[in-house]
Amino acid sequence: MILIVNTTSDTAVTEELKRCLEERSVEADIVEAASLKISHCIGCNHCWLKTPGECSIKDDYEIILKKVVHSDQMWVISDTALGFIDHKGKNIFDRILPIATMYLKFVGDQMRHVPRYDQRTDVGIIYSGDVEKEYLERWTERAALNFESRSLGVFAKDELKEAVSCMC
Repeated sequence: MILIVNTTSDTAVTEELKRCLEERSVEADIVEAASLKISHCIGCNHCWLKTPGECSIKDDYEIILKKVVHSDQMWVISDTALGFIDHKGKNIFDRILPIATMYLKFVGDQMRHVPRYDQRTDVGIIYSGDVEKEYLERWTERAALNFESRSLGVFAKDELKEAVSCMC
């Protein structure tokens, strides 16, 4: 399953994505998250220690986290700020932490968290605005590595067809 989380107020992007996906007969679960209350991670570690796999912050992110666990891919549509994805897009990535455990293991010469679930969710970003694309691509690759998944790429919203070609 493909999960698309639109943190922008621009629903035209998701409508265009729907059309492109329908042309390829690809199904996706689209969450319009712009109006949802999604807080930032507070670093309490409850998702590892007190409530394993469950974030202690009770807000609208719970809906997304439950979908992430069952998705093959998650695409985040985000506005930008300061050459990077904005706080709403970043919150989606930061709050994904409950899918990992607090335990660490070596992968090559680097430490990685041990995944909580067998399912791995690959990640991609579609952005609106100005970014340092090379940096964002590298960041997305590193974020995916932390969850034993892969980066699907970083695409401007005018590159939707290219992004859809990475969705399967």
